[in-house]
Amino acid sequence: MYARAVAATVTALLSAVALLLPVDDARAGVVGEARAGVVEGQPSVIAHRGASARAPENTLAAVDAAAALGVTWVENDVQRTRDGELVVIHDDSLQRTTDVEEVFPGRAPWKVKDFTAAEIARLDAGSWFGSAYAGARVPTLKEYVRRVEHHGQKLLLEIKNPQLYPGIEQQILKVLSDEGWLDRSHVGGRLIVQSFSADSLRAVHDLQPAVTTGLLGRPTVTDLPGYARFADLINPSHASLSREYVSAVHAVTGPHGRPLEVFVWTVNHAATARTVAGYGVDGIITDKPDLVRRALHGL
Repeated sequence: MYARAVAATVTALLSAVALLLPVDDARAGVVGEARAGVVEGQPSVIAHRGASARAPENTLAAVDAAAALGVTWVENDVQRTRDGELVVIHDDSLQRTTDVEEVFPGRAPWKVKDFTAAEIARLDAGSWFGSAYAGARVPTLKEYVRRVEHHGQKLLLEIKNPQLYPGIEQQILKVLSDEGWLDRSHVGGRLIVQSFSADSLRAVHDLQPAVTTGLLGRPTVTDLPGYARFADLINPSHASLSREYVSAVHAVTGPHGRPLEVFVWTVNHAATARTVAGYGVDGIITDKPDLVRRALHGL
């Protein structure tokens, strides 16, 4: 009995310590008040398409894998089916990450927008990654945010190919609202919406000004003030980044009265992670969050 009690106490203490590890909470400037235990000046670590080096990208399994690693932020991609359901998938085609060619062989090029939600729900989105994930499905946005909420994580949501889906911004915000993701605690610290489309981000800002938004890409320094009217972050590829550019972004004030910030993608090597952290970026988007954390924090 005594041994079991000691074991239970040790387990509880280890769990408490794990919750306090300063590995990848967002910095206060992006998402409001920083929680206790955050390392000052260290970038957030964001699991790209979930922990996509460990589980099939953009699936619930990838969210679970990120949670198992203790990763706070996950990134995803949202598109729309033929019958108007929002689903989480990166490509505008189902071909690369599902068995759509086998299930629907006569419907090339297998675009997401040409299939109903029920048809997409039949597809296997995990076997391509590994047999352990056979039967994983393309999640709906509703299913995805519920899993993120279940783990107490934060969401970097990308509006993918908005030109293919007129009005998708309003629809995404409706789902987020219905799921409780537009309340003060979420928009103040747990949600960022990003896109390569400035028009799409402008629409999000106009519809829900409180939502933090990020522009993907690397606009010129002279164009930054214009984007800062509706974007809080500038999120470039790591290959396009320099210390001077990060400083120039930080020098511009965004729509919520804070300096613009930088989340950089997609960083999968330790040396690159240390380099961009040295530039002063605010977040690092990676398929391998465990590798980046070890590179930055030795964990």
